Amino acid sequence: MSTSAQFDFAPLLPAGLPAPAARWTGLAKYCFVGGNNDPDQVPVDGLLEAVNAVLKREGRNLATYNLAHGPQGYLPLRQFLTEKLKRDAGIACTPDEIMIVSGSLQALDLVNHTLLAKGDTVLIEQETYQGSLNRLTRLGVNAVGIPLDGDGIRIDALAAALADHKRRGITPKYIYTIPTVQNPTGSILPESPRAEMLTLSKEYGVPIFEDDCYADLIWNGERPPAIYAMSKHGGVIHIGSFSKSIAPALRVGFIVAPWEIMSRMLPLKTDAGSGALEQMVLSEYCAPHFATHVPRLTRGLRAKLDTLMEALNEQFGTAAEFEAPKGGIFLWVKLPDNVDTLKLYQAALAAGVSINPGPEWSTNKAHSSSRLRLCFASPSHEQIREGVAVLAEVCRKEFGVPARSSNVEKHG
Repeated sequence: MSTSAQFDFAPLLPAGLPAPAARWTGLAKYCFVGGNNDPDQVPVDGLLEAVNAVLKREGRNLATYNLAHGPQGYLPLRQFLTEKLKRDAGIACTPDEIMIVSGSLQALDLVNHTLLAKGDTVLIEQETYQGSLNRLTRLGVNAVGIPLDGDGIRIDALAAALADHKRRGITPKYIYTIPTVQNPTGSILPESPRAEMLTLSKEYGVPIFEDDCYADLIWNGERPPAIYAMSKHGGVIHIGSFSKSIAPALRVGFIVAPWEIMSRMLPLKTDAGSGALEQMVLSEYCAPHFATHVPRLTRGLRAKLDTLMEALNEQFGTAAEFEAPKGGIFLWVKLPDNVDTLKLYQAALAAGVSINPGPEWSTNKAHSSSRLRLCFASPSHEQIREGVAVLAEVCRKEFGVPARSSNVEKHG
């Protein structure tokens, strides 16, 4: 069939669709993008054992949607989560207050489709998860960025924004925050600003949407209680994921919420259940191994972060500014103001290095135009060093940054 005779779908497409996808051409040679994790740290042997054990024992249940455990997901996995959340985040909840979802992205969609309509307003951290920003844009929701400091969201700025919206007769639908290992900055919000945020939430009648996807990956293993755990009046929806602690491709996340709002989300989960095999295997593996696997994983990630920071200091010298994150898989880097990271991204990609340009992770494009996010979890130590050297070369060619002597100045 010749191309000219092919059916034309274009006139049938509704307005407002996202731009067409480009064909997949594989990962860059030096890949510093995405929420990918360390391939050497995926517990393959343990997962293999778990697959065999759980399939032999319960495989016949795959004949029933949701393994006959109901639309909120595999009960043993929800039971594991109640214990884990109590131990790690201080959250006291029952399995009935947990829904297993297909990665935290489905959690975002379910919360958004339950609470938001076109034209609504939400308050969100100024630098934040690109997936959250893109979803709000597509829904026609006004995302108001609240500035961050070294600890996370600035509570004074949040209070001012809430007061300002109230004056204008607008009640935001939620406050979205990544308080524990913030994406992209890697900060951890201390307990007292968490308490202040809850006070503001109650005062203004605006719920908190707490995204805790990176909370397992803290270098020292210590974290404040989840905002959900600290709330005395409800009003918090909490989401998390196994993507960063076990493996992103498993696509298993979870929502913790009071039944009153959980019961409104459930009818919107129209996929007849998240992947059951993944839930069974995770439950089987995590119950005995999670507590020993995660510290091993974070030690490996911390070593890669050190390699990345050393490579940046060596190649960029004083031209690259950054705060060491408290955990996670990302480093948020500030380059000199004349560097446009959207342009740097294109030039670097042509040279085999993929980076996340800052404006895609911010409500304030001007503030983040010279910033970039680097994921250090996936590349090897050698790839990190080589990739940063290539990035510096491209940046020098495009923007004159770093000047050749910058690393000498740093040590001079």
